[in-house]
Amino acid sequence: MIESIKNIFSIPDLRKRVIYTFMMLAVYRIGGHIPVPGINFHALENFFRQQGGGLLGFLDLFSGGNLRRLTVFALGIMPYISASIILQLLTVIWPYLEKLSKEGEVGRKKITQYTRYGTVALSFIQSFGIAIWLESLGSSGGGASVVTHPGWGFRLLTVLTLTTGTAFIMWIGEQISDRGIGNGISLIIYAGIVAGLPNATATLIQDVKTGNLGVLPVILLLIMMTGVVAVIVYVERAQRKIPVQYARRVVGRRMYGGMQTHMPLRLNTGGVIPVIFASSLLAFPLTIMQWLGLQSKPNWSTLYRQLDYTMPLHNLLYFVSIIFFCYFYISIIFNPMDVADNMKKYGGFIPGIRPGRRTAEYLDTILTRLTFVGALYLGLIALLPTVLISGLNVQTLPFVGPTFDRLLPTFLTQGLGLKFYFGGTSLLIVVGVAMDTIQQVESQLIMRHYDGFLKGGRVRGRRG
Repeated sequence: MIESIKNIFSIPDLRKRVIYTFMMLAVYRIGGHIPVPGINFHALENFFRQQGGGLLGFLDLFSGGNLRRLTVFALGIMPYISASIILQLLTVIWPYLEKLSKEGEVGRKKITQYTRYGTVALSFIQSFGIAIWLESLGSSGGGASVVTHPGWGFRLLTVLTLTTGTAFIMWIGEQISDRGIGNGISLIIYAGIVAGLPNATATLIQDVKTGNLGVLPVILLLIMMTGVVAVIVYVERAQRKIPVQYARRVVGRRMYGGMQTHMPLRLNTGGVIPVIFASSLLAFPLTIMQWLGLQSKPNWSTLYRQLDYTMPLHNLLYFVSIIFFCYFYISIIFNPMDVADNMKKYGGFIPGIRPGRRTAEYLDTILTRLTFVGALYLGLIALLPTVLISGLNVQTLPFVGPTFDRLLPTFLTQGLGLKFYFGGTSLLIVVGVAMDTIQQVESQLIMRHYDGFLKGGRVRGRRG
């Protein structure tokens, strides 16, 4: 490993890319400490401490804690991710975008340009909503006001600051992808999540010193985290290889084809996108009720309690939503009929399967089974932090709650009481981005006839 790291810095081009990536990430972290003017940060911190979880915690995760501190990067990269998802959905239903997606590099650049425009538009809308929401905290939340001087001056300044910050983050991500190493947008999310790890480690050590947490639970937590990371690495690399045979063709005096290759179908084709969709969908109504103060209303209090992220109803809806969005996202990004038609056009076929519709049905059947296993894996990983911290709380279920509480193990119903810093979504992102980045560095080393990181074989990322 040490020799491989030396090889990275011995290659001028690769060394420049790695240093450039670290410099851009450093700029991102510095910008995360520049606050938005006109904010009472103590009052804002108290509000976040009281609310916790929900959509605010989810957005704060992807902004690297910038939303809690309301820095110029408070919106983070979420507007860009939302714009990308919207463009992907529109590609399926809008023929113009579908045609652009099939035009190669020119079409890709055009779609990227539309994504930038969408990012700025979403940032403008979200920043204006945040400004209005911050002003409402002072009048309805009690205590100290979050905004020192409310009014249109504060609103316009907040919109300008947050929109510019998001546009700058988007530019940093694109520069890392073009001139650095790895996917820039993913690395920005990765840096925001990992930045909180030292503080979480210090808190864990402090709890052990003060006696709030024993040594045995800490050891158990480390072993469990290592096992979870190993499972994520294994599943993210898992794929089903479909054999594809190309018939021989004579073009002029030359013979083409006749080779055999394979089509890799990943076990978790959707990555972390289904988890993001499900988290946003379930956290949105809960957070809206928090903002409107409906949690104390008689007609809404029961629904609010059941939608809390520690309740069984929320966990069940979360698990089912992840499975649904896995199939939904796969249906958007992978069309078996198009794959079968392209394979038939170039003389390819799957041995034992007729070309055309039969090939499409065969691929659809295999992908459906793989997606089901991958969806179960994503759902279990996403629910893991809940089980470790507070358990499933099945005793709150009507009628069948006490029975489930007696039958299920105690660690499932009441949790282990462990402080699990990396949630399911963040852990998937951290491990996946690390694998993809290592794969790119590995490819650069092998291309220049250097040994890779592992002597036993090449490191493969999620797309390897």
